[in-house]
Amino acid sequence: MSFDDPVANQSAVMPLLFAADLQDHLMTASTDLERLQRLLDDACLALIEGFHSSAGQLAEVIDRGHEITPELQEVRHKLFKAVTALQFQDMATQLIAHTNQRLRSCADQIARDALGADDPDGAAVVENVPLKPNPVTQDEMDAGSVELF
Repeated sequence: MSFDDPVANQSAVMPLLFAADLQDHLMTASTDLERLQRLLDDACLALIEGFHSSAGQLAEVIDRGHEITPELQEVRHKLFKAVTALQFQDMATQLIAHTNQRLRSCADQIARDALGADDPDGAAVVENVPLKPNPVTQDEMDAGSVELF
């Protein structure tokens, strides 16, 4: 193969351009996952603060001797369920971190394989792919024993 042959040069460049584009998309997806994680953290923090405040107010009403009506019992039950549902944040965080690690590993492998010895920065360091295919096996939230009062 001659380096003066434009067809041969173009066929060698196209996989490199494709690899660079794919790597860019993977890194963009990884960055989006990091932003999603920050949004989830902020939203869950606000929800936790609101639920704990509501639970505190409800406990004060009960402590003052207010009759625990079926309606009040229902409010209490809904607060328990809401706090339990917030446990999804931990699972979501694990899934996001796992997926992010996989995306970055793929992007690193593409860079290493596409550039090979031609990488001006030296050989690409490839982040290890997670050993487990999925860190979270649970796919729904069940009510557990969450103590609010």
